[in-house]
Amino acid sequence: MPEREPNRSEQGSRWARLSKTASFWILLFLLPVLLVQMLRPRQQAGAEFTYTQFMEQLEAGNIHEVTIVEGERIEGELKSPAEVNGVETARFHAMLPVRDSEALIQRLEGKGVVIKAEQERQHWWGLLGSLLPWILIFGFWFWIFRQMQVGGAKAFQFGKSRAKLLNMDTPKVTFADVAGCDEAKEELQEIIEFLKDPQKFGRLGGRLPKGVLLVGPPGTGKTLLARAVAGEAARPFFSMSGSDFVEMFVGVGASRVRDLFEQGKAHAPCIVFIDEIDAVGRHRGAGLGGGHDEREQTLNQLLVEMDGFESNEGVILLAATNRPDVLDPALLRPGRFDRRVVVDAPDVRGREAILRIHARKVPLSDDVELHAIAKGTPGMSGADLANIVNEAALLAARRSSDRVAMADLEEAKDKVILGVERRSLVLSETERRLTAYHEAGHAVIGLKIPELDPVHKVTIVPRGRALGVTASLPEEDRHSYTKSWLEAQLAMLFGGRVAEELVFGRDKVTTGAGNDLERATEIARRMVTRFGMSDSVGLMSVGAAEQEVFLGREIVQRREISEHTAQLVDQEVKRIVDEAHTRARRILQAAEELLHRVASALLERETLDRQEIELLAAGEPLPPVKTAEQAPAAGTALAPASDLAEAPAKAGARAGDEEEVEEKEGVVSAPAARVSAGDPEPDASR
Repeated sequence: MPEREPNRSEQGSRWARLSKTASFWILLFLLPVLLVQMLRPRQQAGAEFTYTQFMEQLEAGNIHEVTIVEGERIEGELKSPAEVNGVETARFHAMLPVRDSEALIQRLEGKGVVIKAEQERQHWWGLLGSLLPWILIFGFWFWIFRQMQVGGAKAFQFGKSRAKLLNMDTPKVTFADVAGCDEAKEELQEIIEFLKDPQKFGRLGGRLPKGVLLVGPPGTGKTLLARAVAGEAARPFFSMSGSDFVEMFVGVGASRVRDLFEQGKAHAPCIVFIDEIDAVGRHRGAGLGGGHDEREQTLNQLLVEMDGFESNEGVILLAATNRPDVLDPALLRPGRFDRRVVVDAPDVRGREAILRIHARKVPLSDDVELHAIAKGTPGMSGADLANIVNEAALLAARRSSDRVAMADLEEAKDKVILGVERRSLVLSETERRLTAYHEAGHAVIGLKIPELDPVHKVTIVPRGRALGVTASLPEEDRHSYTKSWLEAQLAMLFGGRVAEELVFGRDKVTTGAGNDLERATEIARRMVTRFGMSDSVGLMSVGAAEQEVFLGREIVQRREISEHTAQLVDQEVKRIVDEAHTRARRILQAAEELLHRVASALLERETLDRQEIELLAAGEPLPPVKTAEQAPAAGTALAPASDLAEAPAKAGARAGDEEEVEEKEGVVSAPAARVSAGDPEPDASR
């Protein structure tokens, strides 16, 4: 196959690299030469005389001629060689103690000496030596500027936009590669129709939208939607991150915004996409210690470019963020961002469609039911589902299989939701028994209260940093939560502690319920202060919603809560928590036989699925174990407390236990249940 001839641009870049290399070596060679020439003293003719020796030769009449240089130095020739300092010489040079001495001139004339005068001879290296420090300083800053550029841009081009223009060679992502957000796709499809046929909408007086803001939790596909728009629009598409505007020099961000829109107007109609726009569009005038002037200048320029005195027709700004609450209100108004598209977590049909998209490149076995996986992953984002498919493929490859089976997907789902199994962590028999009853307490409460989600799995195998996990999954997506569900949730949170109290006594309870208590208190407080579920406090929101500290709003705002109201809130929270504890105790006392049966099964099998739990609740025997598993050896010490600290996982825990010394168990539910329980952060420990 003949070799391809390099095109002109490749030849030019190759020549530029060769030129840079040659210039570097030439400069590296010349620099020492110049330094040697500068530092080497100027060679003088003949021997060096002191002024006294010079006067002795003058008095002896042995000087033939002299040359006075700048009135400061004298060089001359002797009539006959003389020995000075052990060296015989006919030429000499000496420094004069007095500049332009007339007495010396008269004495030289009296001795018949030929007198000459000349100025200092200026050598080129002397001039270069005086300029070299400035040349080095300029060269150093020039190198610094070049290093700070991207893609070999010329120096002093900080204000140029770093936006990437997607061309035809870029791999395309279309709307066929996006699922689970049909409404967002429809909104963006209309934008694409605007670009392809503006007259279709302009006939009725409609105008092109100025901006579209994609809002949603992390991992829901906001950036993927933007890439799909780039693939579908067939128009110039500029992509840039919000942090690309920020630079160490003042004014660079505003300059880059101007250059970005100038490029957009030159390619209009086009789309400009800014990912993570909250990096540059944060609320002005807020924050501890005042605002950030450079960021505010960048935001002001962005506001002017989007809807200012000059029109930017044909340039559509597409932006994405998962923090719309910190954006400046001026940025969100119509005329700048005309549309706010919510990209939320997908429902069960969306999750199934997302799984099918990610499973295109994965060979699946005939027993795989993606609908079952989608039904068992409520609240998960597209990124979580992609992670499940990828983990399943890795598990299948680990066992040298050529296809991904349903068991691989189930194991990958449990790995993402519950954490990785840690069978190497060997517990003593006492710790295993404590953990088994703790988990059994949660499971029995989940079985006895019909409002709760069905118990999906109970295990005393350490997963992640939890020593045991009780997982519940809703049978259908839930978007609002009743008071009875929250109260049932509180009772289930106390199931582990109550089981320890009933079986081992109050003085034998452990730190295993630490995070259970924390999460229960948070749920009860939100029921009182935000959900209006307390008769004593009433239907009012007590205290403003939590504000980020860096915004500074909570510090400067006056709190509208009296001490009496705060005390009443604390009393109501304690009442709700105590009632949940009493309810859990009453349920477990009535079902103590079931509690012992579930705990014994956990000690024997270590893990129980939903079918086995239902058989235990019905009083029926469990089927034989398919694969025998050895129980951990007794008498082995627990891992250090630092290894058992709480750590968040993907799907989080409905009720977890963060403890100071060691972890006992975990109660895990879907992310939707976490939100209803008032837990803003996913937390899967215990």
